[in-house]
Amino acid sequence: MTMSSSSASSSRKSRISASVSNVMYTNAVYFPNYRVYKGDTPAQLNYGCINHVYYAFASVSPDGVVLLSDVWADGQAPCDGVEGALGSLMHLKQRHPHLRVVLSIGGAGSPEIFPVVASDPLLRDNFARSALGLIEASGLDGIDIVWEYPCSEQQGADFLALLAATRTYLSEDQYLLTAALPANKAVLACINLGEAALYLDFINLTAYDFFGSWTPRSGHQAQLYAVGGKDNETSASAGVGCLMQAGVPGKKILLGIPLFGRSFLHATGPGQKFKGVGGEEGAFEYKDLPRRGTKEQVDKRAVAAQCVGGDGGFVTYDNPDTVKMKAAFCKQKGLGGLFYWCAPADAKDSKRSLIASGFRALHSS
Repeated sequence: MTMSSSSASSSRKSRISASVSNVMYTNAVYFPNYRVYKGDTPAQLNYGCINHVYYAFASVSPDGVVLLSDVWADGQAPCDGVEGALGSLMHLKQRHPHLRVVLSIGGAGSPEIFPVVASDPLLRDNFARSALGLIEASGLDGIDIVWEYPCSEQQGADFLALLAATRTYLSEDQYLLTAALPANKAVLACINLGEAALYLDFINLTAYDFFGSWTPRSGHQAQLYAVGGKDNETSASAGVGCLMQAGVPGKKILLGIPLFGRSFLHATGPGQKFKGVGGEEGAFEYKDLPRRGTKEQVDKRAVAAQCVGGDGGFVTYDNPDTVKMKAAFCKQKGLGGLFYWCAPADAKDSKRSLIASGFRALHSS
């Protein structure tokens, strides 16, 4: 190991302990590289209330090697006075010593490639080795695996083997290893979650997209509690319960908050038939909610915000009130904190910002 890399690792360790001592809870955000094309940059975010950025998404080649997915956006586009969004994040890390930047691997294209790579010992080794090489070269703090999602017992076992292989290269005292999993009992049942937690620093529970254009009826897309009377209805609290009952320590769970709303046209609330969806592919960015001419309401039983009418019909989302309630739930359950998808869609006004609201609620007594 060269002198520079060993000093880098010790500074990374001290940075880890410094960030933990200053902040009790994690408040993490995803920054997708395609947002660069919309004029969004990492420096536009408020790092006074963010301690982890998940930079999404790197891709995986058929031989298991982890690659940056957009060389221009990641390393060349003019961004905050430097080259590329990753370059900007590296500069921001120097200005904000508590900030940890994690490379998120996978995403939408991952259901095809991950089962192949995870089932083969050689490809798993390629994955782990190349992931380490990429984060060392970029000065990153770890990786986040977003396989959407292991959906059989065999894939669940292969997922664990991939985590084990990755952990052999990414030492625990130096690098973060996290994974995104859904608040979906059928998917979670495929994985030995207690064992997964031995390898992972955090499980990012994607506690949203419960309802959308693909479901037969409208519903609150990120409800904390199911109040539809159906015991098996998906909710964030049920997802957390699944993880904890399986032996995942609460402090290793980050609860996901969507920075977008789901639209159901010709519906006025949850549990209704609807005809079509508004917005872009059925979604509106949080900063564009509530829709013009509508009134925002909060369903305190489900813990969900909504607006009805205008061009969105029934739109279900989170607002500062629901995020405060979710933060209180995190504290009550001893969870690690919150994460948000995706940061550039948040409101700019700090009173309205969900990222700021969540941070304040997590760290208020």
